[in-house]
Amino acid sequence: MPTGSPKRSIDIRVFPAFRGLVKTPFARRAATVALKVADPGGDRDVSVVIADDETLHDLNLRYRGFDEPTDVLSFGDESDASLAEEDADDGPAFPEMPGESLPLGEIVLSYPLAVRQAGEHNVQVDEEVALLIVHGVLHLLGHDHAKPDEEAVMKALEAQALTALFPERAGPTQEARR
Repeated sequence: MPTGSPKRSIDIRVFPAFRGLVKTPFARRAATVALKVADPGGDRDVSVVIADDETLHDLNLRYRGFDEPTDVLSFGDESDASLAEEDADDGPAFPEMPGESLPLGEIVLSYPLAVRQAGEHNVQVDEEVALLIVHGVLHLLGHDHAKPDEEAVMKALEAQALTALFPERAGPTQEARR
């Protein structure tokens, strides 16, 4: 029987305008830590896209009906039908390759909005980016914050992941802000 944690593929793609600003290994680590905290036995892959406000605005309008940018969106492999475009093909799912792990989904976040929110929350940009990635991973895993009890669970998982990512900053003042 194999030991250790499962190997997951974490794909990080960064829009060209932000390539010198985003620490790709750190973004990968944030997604990995979120998966370890919330789904320690899982083996599904995640993709993270660091994009701009315009892209998030467009996606938010197309898939959620909100005509405004947002900080992070999660698109699961088995996405909520309410996020599907009206003219989407309802055909069979793409065939699975034997021996390959299945994708959990994709997280798309707005780097410019993360920068603005970091200033508003008086935290470093890497902390805000980490929070958005963790938040997106939790949504992919089925967590939500629509009800107070769900929100409490999600915030606790976010805080646990952020403490693992930033142990030097952990303490009573560090809490998830979502």
